[in-house]
Amino acid sequence: MFDFIRKHTKWTMALLFLLIVPSFVLVGMNSSKLSGENGGVVAKVDGKDITQPEWDRAHLREVDRLRASMPTLDVKLLDSPEARYATLERLVRDRVIAVAADKLKLATSDQRLARELHDSPEIAALRRADGTLDMERYRQLLGSQGMSPEMFEANVRTDLSTRQVLAGIAASGFAANSAADMALNAYFEKRQIQLARFNAADYAAKLNPTDADLEQFYKANEKLFQAPEQADIEYVLLDQDSVKKGITVNESDLKTYYEQNLQRLNAAEERRASHILIASPKTAPAADREKAKAKAEALLALVKKSPDTFADVARKNSEDPGSAANGGDLDFFARGAMVKSFEDAAFAMKKGDVSDVVESDFGYHIIKLTDIRTPKQRSFEDMRAELEADLKKQQAQKMFSEAAETFSNGVYEQADSLKPIADKLKLEIKTASQVTRQPAAGATSVLANPKFLNTLFSPDAIEKKRNTEAIEVAPSQLVSGRIVQYSPAHTQSFADVKALVRQRWLAQRSAEEARKDGMAKLAAWKANPASATLPAPVLVSRDQTQNMPAQIIDAALRADASTLPAFAGVDLGTQGYAIVKIDKVVPRDVPAEAVAKQEHSQYAQWWTSAEGLAYYNGLKERFKAKILVDKPVTGKANAEEGVTQ
Repeated sequence: MFDFIRKHTKWTMALLFLLIVPSFVLVGMNSSKLSGENGGVVAKVDGKDITQPEWDRAHLREVDRLRASMPTLDVKLLDSPEARYATLERLVRDRVIAVAADKLKLATSDQRLARELHDSPEIAALRRADGTLDMERYRQLLGSQGMSPEMFEANVRTDLSTRQVLAGIAASGFAANSAADMALNAYFEKRQIQLARFNAADYAAKLNPTDADLEQFYKANEKLFQAPEQADIEYVLLDQDSVKKGITVNESDLKTYYEQNLQRLNAAEERRASHILIASPKTAPAADREKAKAKAEALLALVKKSPDTFADVARKNSEDPGSAANGGDLDFFARGAMVKSFEDAAFAMKKGDVSDVVESDFGYHIIKLTDIRTPKQRSFEDMRAELEADLKKQQAQKMFSEAAETFSNGVYEQADSLKPIADKLKLEIKTASQVTRQPAAGATSVLANPKFLNTLFSPDAIEKKRNTEAIEVAPSQLVSGRIVQYSPAHTQSFADVKALVRQRWLAQRSAEEARKDGMAKLAAWKANPASATLPAPVLVSRDQTQNMPAQIIDAALRADASTLPAFAGVDLGTQGYAIVKIDKVVPRDVPAEAVAKQEHSQYAQWWTSAEGLAYYNGLKERFKAKILVDKPVTGKANAEEGVTQ
């Protein structure tokens, strides 16, 4: 056989090629298919997928935005399943509206884009004194957010286009006052009720479960007594601060930086001036402008003869209401605070000088420079620490991308330990014990990041105890971790959780007993209303709840009041049961005119929002938008609680 192969090498290779290559093709196709199936498609819009990584990145951006705007916000709220699902809903909404904008050909012109960028306060802060944009600072600002100017402007253009999709609905919202009054009167209607409570806590004191009762409950509800999987871990974090620690700034570089940035680092010179304004806007007729200019020149001649009378002339003649009463005084100002023609004149004058007539878009000015305030120049030694921190930060920003690549490669190439990469980049190996897949109460930093924890508890990381890939947990922050010791989820023994079993048994049985008694009383009182023994009546409404639970108020106001008295039973879950007797319907008080006007406005906003939501739901249906993951249940108790009547 081998002799045949040696003699017919070319034929053998051709045969193997025909057999093997299709196998690779099929395997590749199958792998691609499996990758698509398991690649985490979480939603679809207009036939296009939204993947799990896209969802993760969107939620990370949302978390960063909220943390920046509300530093005291509880991190646990941001990482809850409900918060993550809300991010997915927003992602789907953005995709639907973007598709609608494209299909409806809602484009943004260059002029509209330019106007939006010009009005942006963030960009306005980057303008120089002459009004031109500092392009270097503009690029640096966008670069810190991972964007080029072209990417940023494309995003703004897209945002402006998508805004147009719902703008027509928002601008045309309308609700008649009669419809608003009808809805609001019904919503704020009052009802006189009597309430009987069957509190679970009152029944708990009468119950005394045996060990057999508790063991039976334990066996039927083992999932309630599971200890979650836990792990002792170690991890390393790479961020700009850690890169900065390894940077040493040369003394000569510091001095050069100080000399090059002296004007920017020190406070700007300020000038104080008074002025007389003869108002004549640029849009005024030419004859009016000439008349105003002539009046200004006459006043100039007057103050030139007697400069000490400038303040009196300003009080009597200046048409600037903000400064005339103060003799024209404008206080101190730096470059960039005044219109260019006024500023150029003021900063070219000496103290005590009176200018010629200066024209601006507001009219004609006569300026007197009354003071100059030159700030004390800070020495190199005074600013040394500040300069060093500034330079280190700049260098760390430049070096981070290189360090990030080294970090990503290092944790992968030497996956059985974090020590090599920690030593190479001079990073600290941190440890944490009893880490769970879900962020623990009070967890911060990477230990509160769902993406990191999910990767850490992946099957491969658990079984092989290898380093995780480098994971971006925030802008310019990468982390890798590994499990040192792992404990799988397990049901705790009855002996260990007996006290908890008893507590849960009492909560369930006492609620059942309260509900049983309450429902029996409800049936009896409905059959014979006169037999009901109830406390004194109270008046309730949606804005006057008398501190009653929402379920009770809702049941009282939803009950059919066509025949009174009416009864309603309310299941309060673990708190027990309640019976509401509705005695009387009381119309709401007629609101004051100002309040009614405000309510009508609010109702119109609600109505417009409802129309906008209906239009959006229509777009979702049109573009076949669908979320493929289940919406998290907000709580078992809420799901089980209901209202019976």
